[in-house]
Amino acid sequence: MAIPQVVNTLTAKRNEIEAHITELRRQLAVAERDLSSITAVLALYDLSPTTQTRFPAYAHLNRMFAYGEMFGLCKAALAEAGKPLTTREIALAVIRAKRWDESDRMLRKAVAYRLIQSLVRAQAHGRIEDAGRDKNVRVWKMKD
Repeated sequence: MAIPQVVNTLTAKRNEIEAHITELRRQLAVAERDLSSITAVLALYDLSPTTQTRFPAYAHLNRMFAYGEMFGLCKAALAEAGKPLTTREIALAVIRAKRWDESDRMLRKAVAYRLIQSLVRAQAHGRIEDAGRDKNVRVWKMKD
């Protein structure tokens, strides 16, 4: 028995609609990615008073400190504490000195990594000493 023309027409129409829906979903995914990108760029340029001190997501830390400023902030933190400090404690002190958001975990981690580079270089020049490790975190002290 032959398939009625109505069934053939409806099957073709269903396939056409499914293809159209698939294309619309693809276009929606592209539009969502574009919106996400635009929102991220707007967040970088948002200079309202409530977000002015917020650290930009893609800022390059090397450009956030003047030459020698990071080691100067480290020395000030160690002098103020009067005892050896871990890299994490020094990073938090640097963030406080720069008046950045202390609760931003990614910022703390980025500053700590940048600090390690600066402090190892200062140690090689004999300006600071390694005081061992505390829970697998390096401890630093001023040169006696």
